[in-house]
Amino acid sequence: MLKPDMLIDAKDIKSTITRLKNEEDYTILLDVTAVDYMQYPDVTPSRFAVIYILRTSNFKKQITVKAYVDDNTLEVDSITDLYFSADWAEREVFDQYGVRFKGHPNLKRVLNHHQFVGHPLRKDYEITKGQICTETEDLMDEMLPLLKRKGYSESDMEDLMMLNVGPSHPASHGTIRNFVAMEGETIQACVTEIGYLHRGFEKACETHNYSQVIPYTDRLNYCSAMLNNIGYAKAIEEMLGVEITPRAKMIRVIIGELSRLTDHIVCNAANMVDLGGLTNFWYIFAPRDKAYDLFSKLTGARLTNSYTRIGGLEFDLYDGFAEDLDDVIKDVEKAIEDSLSLIEHNKIFHDRTQDVGVIDAQFALDAGITGPNLRAAGVPFDLRKDVPYYGYENFDFDVVVGSHGDVYDRIMCRFEEMRQSIRIIKQAMKELPDGSINSDHPAVLLPLKKDVYGNIEGLMNQFKLTFEGIKVPKGEYYGSTEGANGELGFYTVSDGSGIPYKVKCRPPCFYSLGGYARIVEGSMLADAVVTMASMNFIAGEFDR
Repeated sequence: MLKPDMLIDAKDIKSTITRLKNEEDYTILLDVTAVDYMQYPDVTPSRFAVIYILRTSNFKKQITVKAYVDDNTLEVDSITDLYFSADWAEREVFDQYGVRFKGHPNLKRVLNHHQFVGHPLRKDYEITKGQICTETEDLMDEMLPLLKRKGYSESDMEDLMMLNVGPSHPASHGTIRNFVAMEGETIQACVTEIGYLHRGFEKACETHNYSQVIPYTDRLNYCSAMLNNIGYAKAIEEMLGVEITPRAKMIRVIIGELSRLTDHIVCNAANMVDLGGLTNFWYIFAPRDKAYDLFSKLTGARLTNSYTRIGGLEFDLYDGFAEDLDDVIKDVEKAIEDSLSLIEHNKIFHDRTQDVGVIDAQFALDAGITGPNLRAAGVPFDLRKDVPYYGYENFDFDVVVGSHGDVYDRIMCRFEEMRQSIRIIKQAMKELPDGSINSDHPAVLLPLKKDVYGNIEGLMNQFKLTFEGIKVPKGEYYGSTEGANGELGFYTVSDGSGIPYKVKCRPPCFYSLGGYARIVEGSMLADAVVTMASMNFIAGEFDR
């Protein structure tokens, strides 16, 4: 049975995590979540538990810390003074479960709107009970304390202009709203509101079996849906102890890296548009469309593919896949060169991107920022290298790092990461083994149709897996992969049935957006727009 690495008393949360950070080098807070054990009153000492997922500074070790919360107070100490990333992470737990964090500077809802009543991830909250927001929140309750902390008096504040940037703006990249205090063209303070796209991914997971969750993962980062499929399936397979076949691993690598390509294309193309350069957009968007044609032929869907299966894949590669893939790669390689030829030595591009939207490496780690945004700041963290899976340790590719962490570095890092993904894809195609794409696990994978129609065992297995789902052993587990925008993790709780008791997605965009307000303070308003584009916020992922 899978258990958290540490089970501690709730009153010891602050001291324990302080010790882990200072003495054992757990300097990165990946995520905070909670579990409602309402359905198991005789098994757990209290109804709610909070879970902290930490990682060391060399990225090699991680630890899960769990504490049960007193049912009478529903309160634990905040660790926002230890990790910047705890700010939004604790707000999410408060929003979804109602656990209060003593000492948090701004404990208010973050995913659900300010008129929302109740806490939707509690087990007694009805999944069909939606609540509509009818009044706009002015966010002055956050802005005024922020300005006071920055030393502004009430008379000074009268000279500032308060401005909403988004969500009704083509460059807001989703439902994001930034409420800024402007002095001239300079942002003196910024408060970010995610917006209310919230679709209840985690609540929906609790009413569907493990296989039925896969299409929901598509709708997280829809620019690289296949990587979400892979990340979720891998986490559940690790809970089951199922090893997928060598061919399935290699195909997941190929398709995953192609998805990374399409994601980076979307990011850089949108960034060029926000900078006023449409030509780059047309150059690199055409091969992306060609890649979607390939996905459509392979999976039956262009954008939300639902391609993986727990234990394998839905389809093997079709005849002619290698030739189609080669055409896509050639087009992407040409598009990269064509786009770079327009910007590499372009003074306007350099002026708009260099020394703009700088992310300090230490702040990035403190804020839980991962992926290209972290690597552009000079930190060479990539799960494919640091905690390799699917044989990534056998591929010859480079971890791309920047030196300054500005918009320029983030754009150029993504261009170079596209080249590295192409290197991986070419190697994987050369080494692609024969064999089955699905593991031989009757309790996990649906039987072949010939067995369903040909013998009673196959028919019964089909019915049991369809109606009861895959029986995952009891336990709690955090599994992660390198998504297109950083560490994509799934903290899953199983009660032994075919339906997950809880699935918590650790979305990389959530933590990047959490640090955005701090990053743009002191910058020009126009620079805040390109900073946002270069960080590649995907609304479906951070809002879920």
